[in-house]
Amino acid sequence: QVQLVESGGGLVQAGGSLRLSCAASGLIFSRYYMGWFRQAPGKAREFVAAIRRSSGGTVYADSVKGRFTMFRDNAKNTVYLQMNNLKPEDTAVYYCAADPRVYGRENQGSEYDYWGQGTQVTVSS
Repeated sequence: QVQLVESGGGLVQAGGSLRLSCAASGLIFSRYYMGWFRQAPGKAREFVAAIRRSSGGTVYADSVKGRFTMFRDNAKNTVYLQMNNLKPEDTAVYYCAADPRVYGRENQGSEYDYWGQGTQVTVSS
């Protein structure tokens, strides 16, 4: 079965950096769109970034543009989220998601079939 396992979360001061990883198994990774979403306490889940399966093109939420970079390594079945200049409002549980068919709807969590368990990111001020 499909499994997505996130790692790399932690506690960091504002202005710092973290790199999240999401290792996928049980699927032909190169055929899947991958997304990152986050959920802060008491808030709805929100889109962060997505990467397309063939072109590797990326899509970002306005709140993270210029600070976050998403990329994939198909040889390692892994997708990454490099987060720079972190802010306290980036504090959330970050989730990795996968689906083969979300083109044009990459920012809609409901379109993804597979999800990881999440990794906590905490940014202190």
